[in-house]
Amino acid sequence: MRPDIYLLYLLLRLVSLLSLRTVHRAGAWIGRRSLRSKSRSARYSAVNLRLTRPELSAGDRERLLVQTMEESGKSVTEVAAIWGAGADRSLGLVREVVGGELFEAALAFGKGTIIAAPHLGCWELLNYWLCSKTPMAILYRPPRIQAIEALLRKVRGKLAPEQVRAEGAGVRTLFKRLGAGGTVGILPDQKPREGEGEFAPFFGVDALTMVLLPRLAARTGATVLFSFAERLADGEGFRIHILPAPGGIDSTDLKVACAALNRGVEQCVERAFPQYQWHYKRFTAHDRPDPYKVSSSATAG
Repeated sequence: MRPDIYLLYLLLRLVSLLSLRTVHRAGAWIGRRSLRSKSRSARYSAVNLRLTRPELSAGDRERLLVQTMEESGKSVTEVAAIWGAGADRSLGLVREVVGGELFEAALAFGKGTIIAAPHLGCWELLNYWLCSKTPMAILYRPPRIQAIEALLRKVRGKLAPEQVRAEGAGVRTLFKRLGAGGTVGILPDQKPREGEGEFAPFFGVDALTMVLLPRLAARTGATVLFSFAERLADGEGFRIHILPAPGGIDSTDLKVACAALNRGVEQCVERAFPQYQWHYKRFTAHDRPDPYKVSSSATAG
């Protein structure tokens, strides 16, 4: 491991010595600072909240933006603590599992399981929990800094999932895994490249949506479940949620399937709305001007 990456690992270990409450308070402070500085994350979050919560008053949306930025900051500091603590200690933070029987039934069915895990809550802890139950492969894009991969392998340890690159050979690996009754994890709200997805409603606004997950479901007959790790208040820990996929997610009509996929993400987000990664440019221009080319104001009004 490179010296600079090793120093980063030591820093993660130090952060993990703090209580989760302290880690979350630090993250909330970072989020508020980002909002006050009118950062790009704050501006994009404000745009997304205006698009997805048009029924709210300007004041209510501003308060929601503050919560969203606080939760965004918590997601950064907590992942440092989760990585620094390692899998075994981190799993001790799981206080409740809602819908665990759905996961057990899917594994027992033996036709393969697709876990759709949106950018919501603490997805790194969700990875640990899923991998503690069954071997799993996840689709990912390599980090820009190659040495970070070595760090991820070290911090994830024995509960590291198999990382499958988002390219042709990797997709074939996912099909083989599911065909053998295995489990794969995919970020269902990862925006595909232009020309590689379908536009489908997401909170009432067209969003470019991946077609890979519906195609995997249609061709393999695998069970699709949505899942996320909800961040509990006051650093009390996390609640794992597992939800059934909406009907139509395995349709060969990709417009139908992608609409179902986005409904599944929405159902998860509605359970912990401020914890979604709202600073992501989820809504690309389609038949309208780019919504992110707005003024520098970071308010939601």
